[in-house]
Amino acid sequence: MEAEGLPGALELAAGGGGAGLSPEKRAALGASLPLLKRDYRFEAVWFWGCVHGVHGTYYIAQGLGDDRAAPRSRLYSLDCVEWSLLTPVAKEVGEQAERLKGRFQGDPSFQYEYAEVSAEDAERLLEDGTEPTIKEEDRLIATIDQIDRAVGIVPRGAFVKTPLGSVHENRNFEGLSLMEAKKLSSYFHFTEPSNLKNKTLLEKANWDPSTDFLDSLEHDIPQGSWTVQPERGGAVVVLRSLLWPGLTFYHVPMTKQYGYVYFGTGARG
Repeated sequence: MEAEGLPGALELAAGGGGAGLSPEKRAALGASLPLLKRDYRFEAVWFWGCVHGVHGTYYIAQGLGDDRAAPRSRLYSLDCVEWSLLTPVAKEVGEQAERLKGRFQGDPSFQYEYAEVSAEDAERLLEDGTEPTIKEEDRLIATIDQIDRAVGIVPRGAFVKTPLGSVHENRNFEGLSLMEAKKLSSYFHFTEPSNLKNKTLLEKANWDPSTDFLDSLEHDIPQGSWTVQPERGGAVVVLRSLLWPGLTFYHVPMTKQYGYVYFGTGARG
């Protein structure tokens, strides 16, 4: 969710509970996130949420450029004040990190042994003088990537794709109606689409290629992995993921207000 207006967004997403952030942490985020935007020259900064470890909590922010489809910068903090940039990991490391079980420790330098490694890979690692281990920092960014791909969502029409392929916020987006906001088909995965090419011409008949360029939630597998709940008398619609417990999305119908936040242990449901 956008760093600007974060306190109000947290209230909407958490039903008034502040989404598990103490007043001190919310104040610290309010002061430090604008500095991230300035220092790293991001176009926008989103507060992504928290991953709770045994001995500490990772607070996560994302920095975005003008093209919202471009890879995002991820940063973490242990105190909501000092931030460290997370380095993208190689595909092989990410796949190994996704196989790890158990809680995060809350220590970025903690080392995990590979969950599974083939004899061929083990031999190559030995030849390279590399220990088959993964830092918790690498596991963290792999988990953030996994959650974003699976359940990072936006309302239909909130973004537009230009003929050149870049993606920008839609300045004409005025929000979904309450009726539309209660439908899973009104929300898109904000990641590279995988199901669009399987759609029939009939299904695409009412599509606008500038806004309908992402996969919708209506055909997510397994079915029933989302709950959609109007709250506050329909003043806000809240979606919660059962696939990744702790992921909450909110949208205030007929406004530009929406966002998602994650508060969990980094474990699938």
